[in-house]
Amino acid sequence: MADDKILHQAHEEDYDGSQIQVLEGLEAVRKRPGMYIGSTGPTGLHHCVYEIVDNAIDEALAGFCDHIEVTIKPDNTMEVTDNGRGIPVGIQPKLGIPAVTVVFTILHAGGKFGGENSGYKVAGGLHGVGASVVNALSEWLTVEVRTGGKIYQQKFHRGLEDAPLKEAGTTQDRGTTVCWKADSEIFEEVVYDYETLLTRLREQAFLNAGVRITLTDERAGQEKSESMMYEGGLRSFVEHIHKRRSLTVLHQPVIYFENKAGESTAEVAIQYNDSYNELLLSFANNINTPEGGTHEQGFKNAITRVFNDFGREKGYIKEKEDNLQGNDVREGMTAIISVKLTDAQFEGQTKAKLGNTEIRGLVESLVYEKLKEYFEENPANTKIIYEKALSAARAREAAKKARELVRRKTVMETNRMPGKLADCRERDPEKTEIYIVEGDSAGGSAKLGRDSNIQAILPLWGKMLNVEKARLDKVYGNEKMMPVVTALGCGIGEEFDLSRLRYHKVFIMADADVDGRHICTLLLTFFFRFMRPLLDAGHVYIAQPPLFKLAKGKDVRYAYTDEEMARLSQEMNEPKISRYKGLGEMNPEQLWETTMNPDNRMIVQISVDDAERADEAFTILMGDKVEPRREFIETNAKYVKNLDI
Repeated sequence: MADDKILHQAHEEDYDGSQIQVLEGLEAVRKRPGMYIGSTGPTGLHHCVYEIVDNAIDEALAGFCDHIEVTIKPDNTMEVTDNGRGIPVGIQPKLGIPAVTVVFTILHAGGKFGGENSGYKVAGGLHGVGASVVNALSEWLTVEVRTGGKIYQQKFHRGLEDAPLKEAGTTQDRGTTVCWKADSEIFEEVVYDYETLLTRLREQAFLNAGVRITLTDERAGQEKSESMMYEGGLRSFVEHIHKRRSLTVLHQPVIYFENKAGESTAEVAIQYNDSYNELLLSFANNINTPEGGTHEQGFKNAITRVFNDFGREKGYIKEKEDNLQGNDVREGMTAIISVKLTDAQFEGQTKAKLGNTEIRGLVESLVYEKLKEYFEENPANTKIIYEKALSAARAREAAKKARELVRRKTVMETNRMPGKLADCRERDPEKTEIYIVEGDSAGGSAKLGRDSNIQAILPLWGKMLNVEKARLDKVYGNEKMMPVVTALGCGIGEEFDLSRLRYHKVFIMADADVDGRHICTLLLTFFFRFMRPLLDAGHVYIAQPPLFKLAKGKDVRYAYTDEEMARLSQEMNEPKISRYKGLGEMNPEQLWETTMNPDNRMIVQISVDDAERADEAFTILMGDKVEPRREFIETNAKYVKNLDI
């Protein structure tokens, strides 16, 4: 223990200004912020928080930090505090200024570039742009460093230092506090979402067992705080996901294994549930990699191979049967992959995809060997898991036959498009849009009121399928879903091809009531589960019909919210107010003017910024269990406007 303490102190002493290396100056961040944080919308705003938190997490990975505090201040500024070593304040030899100043003013400067001599063996912020980019995109930023018994402070303004680093007192504490105000000249909106931050920070707590992360919201009327620490690590993460979604698991406990090769480590946690959906989350140096990469490739290769090798060896898969496919063995699986490596190579600053080829082999060998051992040692659970995979394979074959049947039927028909589709004349998909409308009455009005040059109308009929409770084979032949698939032209599931999309704007148009919202949710669930790239590419919209018509003589206006209705009513000095109960009540001219005219219409573009949260919402809302659905609605009802009950 004494030797460990001496080593720990030595590492602290070695981490000084000489280790902060300069790669290039800070350039063009304010001019092109999207290159560094993805966007100037909510995603980019929150990404700035993650960059600063990632630096604190790197201190935790290095073994010097066990508590990180993130606070949304009353004026909507952000503050991140850690109890790590504190950013070095000594003079950086190359530039002759304090290392902390270098970190916040020079792009690609940090303690993570020096290989064996760097301040970190494993780090998420390997590009070294996090602190400087956040500084450049902030109206102001302050940093306080507590190290060596002293407090040091410095303030910046839009990336430039206001004054040199100064001593500001003494302390026995150590660590770093960064406080900043996002620049409204850069960001579309500077309002932080507590739940978005909580989801990300909870992930970090799961990925770093034993590290406490506290999120506090100090804004008036929104005061709340949550402190998170999970000793179970990835196992706790998987258990949390299943508990939140009220999914029935097929086996206990969570399957977990880890391995190390040199300075690189890999951890994997797996548990199967009775749903038809796969949830695979991957991380590299604690950074979520939503686009996957080499660690995911290694996992997928290994799990498919071990299922087939072990399955044939033990007779689960018969001689004449085809091999199981990747989607078969991952149906109903929740899996988390976490790798930590010294030289992580991410694609792009937002770090969405890992590119290190050597990590594929580490993960692949780990999963293959350890999962095979698990199957050998847990025959009862193994049988349940194989039954799930074999059932998925049978459903895949059924879907293939159903798809071929639909194709043969389509080929024999003279008109390939759905009979009720009123297509548009324009053939350039980038210029066209389709309205998926509930009901023949509203569909008829939409057909008469539309711009037939660019707008297509597809009325829905028949029973709407809840795909959360159905596999792909049930979609083929469904009288309500297949016309949508055929009209859009890009297929579903593994055959989905976004380049074949016939309309670049896909509108869901339903009544502004509970039934209409249910229809919207069912369609969005369908798109999310089987046509996900539609949402990722931003092609899906909700058309918002007005709730009220206000008339005073020839002066006719429309209101889309209760608040707008009250304001217009006051402006028009008590006009006649009509409450629309459905789209069918509008004549073609009204429907065009209020809901379909590009110059006037109110629309909402659907985006999936956080796939895990969206997946969770659909699972809860469309699943079998009533209680979690009630809790979800009660919790989120306050965020929904104009909900008719």
